Amino acid sequence: MAEIFKSLLLSVLTQQCYDEYFVKYNFFDELCFKSTLSKGLGIGIIAGSILVKVPQILKILGNKSAEGINIFGVFLELFAITANFSYSYIMKFPFSAWGDGTFLAIQTATIAALVLNYSGAPTKAGIFLAMYTGLVSILASGYTPVNILWNMQAMNVPIIFIAKTIQVVTNYKNGSTGQLSALTCFLLFGGSIARIFTSIQETGDFIIILTYCVSTLANGALVFQLLWYWNVDKTTKNKNKKKKRN
Repeated sequence: MAEIFKSLLLSVLTQQCYDEYFVKYNFFDELCFKSTLSKGLGIGIIAGSILVKVPQILKILGNKSAEGINIFGVFLELFAITANFSYSYIMKFPFSAWGDGTFLAIQTATIAALVLNYSGAPTKAGIFLAMYTGLVSILASGYTPVNILWNMQAMNVPIIFIAKTIQVVTNYKNGSTGQLSALTCFLLFGGSIARIFTSIQETGDFIIILTYCVSTLANGALVFQLLWYWNVDKTTKNKNKKKKRN
């Protein structure tokens, strides 16, 4: 039992920090605190990422509509996520620093396929999923040069900004956030903030840290719009209900 407990702790703690806490009983080591906090946040983010975009997917499926979701913005976001986890995987960064990217990619690809499907292009949705699966296999195979993956990661900074800006502009033009899920947007915003800290602690890679800083600002803009248009969306739904009754 003791060995099992130790193995579980070592999934979050380094051997050095385990010794500091449970051999030397030094619970105030600053470096170990930061390391443990980073690992814990990373694991928490990964656990949350498994379902973070599910509310968005369910909202689209429930309404049988992808109204208000800009497909080009979704594609750009998917590129950014894919570049991030492919680069991190090849660079052998700890899984806790990038593992959420794999789940976010699956869910974002699903959203892209749903948007295509409900836009009247189900065949394109199927082709897109097949092509995306093939692309990920190539990027994570180890045969793609690291400099290409780095450049893709570097492109994330303007791409994330552009992708979110497209959605922000779409919301502004519509005067509403449409089918955007508030829960998903809030979780992405919180996750990107936490990822700045975990990236500093676990990768030290400037381009990844910068990417999450830009992502936090961009997600924050969407959260602001959700709060701004909150009453507008409620009023629109009530008007639609009245029209249906009449």
